[in-house]
Amino acid sequence: MGYEADFRKSEPLKLGTWLKFLILLIVGMTGKVVGTVISGAMLGFYWPDSVVIGLLLTIKGHPHIYLAIRGKTCDVTISTCIGMIIASFVTIVQAPSVVANIIKRARKRAHTHKMALQLLDQTSELRILLFVHGPHNVPSSINLMEISRGTTNPGIIIYIADKIELTDEISATLEREEGVHMASIKDKKVMDMRDQVTNCFQSYVAIDGDGITLERTMVLSTINNMPQDICVLAEDLMIAFIILPFHRTQRSDGTLDDGTTILSSYIYNTFVVHVLRSAPCSVGILVDRGLGNVERISRSETIMNVAVIFIGGKDDREALAYASRVSQHPGVKLTVLRLLVDINVEPSRLAGYMVVNPEQEMERQQDDEYFAQFYENHVVGGRILYTEKHLTNAAETFSTLRSLEGLYSLVIVGREGGVNSILTRGMNDWQQCPELGPIGDVLSGPDFSTNMSVLIIQQHRLKGELDGLDEDFSIM
Repeated sequence: MGYEADFRKSEPLKLGTWLKFLILLIVGMTGKVVGTVISGAMLGFYWPDSVVIGLLLTIKGHPHIYLAIRGKTCDVTISTCIGMIIASFVTIVQAPSVVANIIKRARKRAHTHKMALQLLDQTSELRILLFVHGPHNVPSSINLMEISRGTTNPGIIIYIADKIELTDEISATLEREEGVHMASIKDKKVMDMRDQVTNCFQSYVAIDGDGITLERTMVLSTINNMPQDICVLAEDLMIAFIILPFHRTQRSDGTLDDGTTILSSYIYNTFVVHVLRSAPCSVGILVDRGLGNVERISRSETIMNVAVIFIGGKDDREALAYASRVSQHPGVKLTVLRLLVDINVEPSRLAGYMVVNPEQEMERQQDDEYFAQFYENHVVGGRILYTEKHLTNAAETFSTLRSLEGLYSLVIVGREGGVNSILTRGMNDWQQCPELGPIGDVLSGPDFSTNMSVLIIQQHRLKGELDGLDEDFSIM
């Protein structure tokens, strides 16, 4: 277009040149915008949306530019042809910003947490991707699987997965044997471990697996690509909840080792951070400290005490949603502990607590609404116990957490529970495992109970795509 249009021949000093240019703009742009605003007003549209439609209608294509260039071969002056080219450009220059604004609005209206447990129907089938490091994870995984299934109908689908590092030896085997099966991998130790884990889960499901559908899978990848491959597998299987075992295992004296028998702490932290950041669903990290020692959980009597801690935030709401499923198991006695800020103290002690961020205010409103709904549906009937404590600082929160020692076999917490709250402020300063969050890190620390397991849950972090745009986005 620039090659064909010789702007030196546009005659910019003549008044007629500018009049022709303005007439082209008025006819090609202003007329369409004004027309859509008038039509929109008659149909009940908001006027900004009508303006957007009008601007989109002014977008030009190749034929407009071609006709403008070809006009010089007809009885059209060069200045008119160049005016048509410039007018075509001016009428489409706003298109990217208009489309970007539409997409931005659509993303706000679309679901942002499609695979969050909070948004899933309690009567729908739950799909869980459960990872194990080895046979030592099996007892705790079985008990977690048992309490997660809720009612028999609709039940759950559990995908038991192994993380197998793709070593040079395995890679060489894959290159030699096209279409190689897992059985062709020469590492007999890995195969024996996998068979042992499979047999344990299958034996449990065969005896007491009503409502549980068990599937077996694996992630064979290099340590650097493993987080991405896990996320791809979860997306392909339409998983709603990924559960990862903590890399530190419990010794005979009840303390946790340093985790070097599985992965170094640095490699594990990097691995978990990548999964938490990229997972297409919610993620849980299970710190096993005796959960596997609980005898077979019966569906006829209560033998397991479980607590869920609620301070506030997306992750705490997700933990509450998962706990509501756990409470449906007859063998579980669930207690909800809500930690609230004591506002009846001196204002100086609550400095910095007052909300100054509109997002925080909206988050608190969502916390109150969701907890009120949970309370009405589960606590009022007496099926779930409820306790609330009014605290003023992180030190009192720490003391409250210490009081839970020996009372529960499992505690469910949100990863970033109360991250903006005065009740957890300062806890991050001494975190040993940041991937567990402030509350999860404290409960998993060496100073706490040796027989209380912790499940840390993070709600799905990915922003929503434009799926469901027809239902969720409308200009009217």
